[in-house]
Amino acid sequence: MTVLSDTTADTLRFATAGSVDDGKSTLVGRLLHDSKSVLADQLEAVAHASRNRGQDTPDLALLTDGLRAEREQGITIDVAYRYFATPRRRFILADTPGHVQYTRNMVTGASTAELTVILVDARNGVVEQTRRHTAIAALLRVPHVVLAVNKMDLVAYQESVFAEIAEEYTAYVKELGGPEVTVIPISALAGDNVVEPSTHMDWYGGPTVLEHLETVPVSHHLAPCPARLPVQYVIRPQTREHPDYRGYAGRIAEGTFRVGQQVSVLPGGRTTRIAGIDLLGTPVESAGTLQSVTVLLADDLDVSRGDLIVPAKDAPATTREVEATVCHVADQPLTPGHRVLLKHGTRTVKAIVKDIPSRLTLDDLSLYPHPGQLLANDIGRVTLRTAEPLPVDSYAASRRTGSFILIDPHDGTTLTAGMVGESFASPDPANTDDDGWDF
Repeated sequence: MTVLSDTTADTLRFATAGSVDDGKSTLVGRLLHDSKSVLADQLEAVAHASRNRGQDTPDLALLTDGLRAEREQGITIDVAYRYFATPRRRFILADTPGHVQYTRNMVTGASTAELTVILVDARNGVVEQTRRHTAIAALLRVPHVVLAVNKMDLVAYQESVFAEIAEEYTAYVKELGGPEVTVIPISALAGDNVVEPSTHMDWYGGPTVLEHLETVPVSHHLAPCPARLPVQYVIRPQTREHPDYRGYAGRIAEGTFRVGQQVSVLPGGRTTRIAGIDLLGTPVESAGTLQSVTVLLADDLDVSRGDLIVPAKDAPATTREVEATVCHVADQPLTPGHRVLLKHGTRTVKAIVKDIPSRLTLDDLSLYPHPGQLLANDIGRVTLRTAEPLPVDSYAASRRTGSFILIDPHDGTTLTAGMVGESFASPDPANTDDDGWDF
């Protein structure tokens, strides 16, 4: 396996998605195999499992389908995370299921991704689940999308088949206001254009899948967002060495905090100054995004888990009325009047669904007004009323402090994934309809 130099590599988080049997797990297995990121004992285990299923050659999909039920049924059920590297970059990969009932897992895998690879079967083209996964990727504002037109070997590597699918798909993404799409013709089973260029498609002059993954710009942020620190834990040792120590621990969601900086603690709004920052037990002058720190404040304020520490001059709005776009992931319908728990960062509050103004129709991107409920895998707009004020950013500004989940208060089931504010990015800011959907 390749050893990386810290000075030459960065990290790309990406997810695979697509309809059932489009070849997602096979593509992942081919990436791992051809980039020499699989150990010999793993290959032997896959070969053994393949022989038990009556296959003459190793089924590379088994490199990611780890659950017993997945191996027996030949499908992906849960999100499979894999870590691999090349001399140019590290990768964190989420292989997500294709079945409609597991769409919630696709939401999980894509929620932290900087790129999504969406596969289509060249024989079937763009289908409903392709459109659903594309809409979710656009809703989650994944910065980069790759359409991998798979199984080109089964359509005799015809350029016309590829071109027709590419045209239809890019038009759909443009309607969504999604990012620019890179379209690559591949055969995951045969290895065409996955790691090595294909000898069967000389009409294609673009990158292979791996080449694109290695060179695409990594974008960790949607837009510049002021510093945000959700408080996870209050540290008070009250020991002889630290009798008066009071620190507020958490992982910085966005931006940079510095000693001496004026900050506010929300939702209360009290203002103070950062007296110190501890990083791994060592005092530092500043700390930034995704670092786990303990912050010491100059004044003795009432701060607890769920509070948000922010720059005093760049505090988000605090509200009890949250308007958002959601993807409903539970079998139980979401209806107006539904009482839920809303988890935002480290804070969980009671809430009620006041209204569901619209539901998105995936085929033509039209809106169905006031549907009365959202069913499993529906995407729609909701208005929520919370029992306590929440400091929220728009999802367009921060994927971390602009997102939330709705939880069933009775059994703790996750019901809905939500994004605060406008839904999809708009290619034309002037082209916004009255219901707040951007296309």
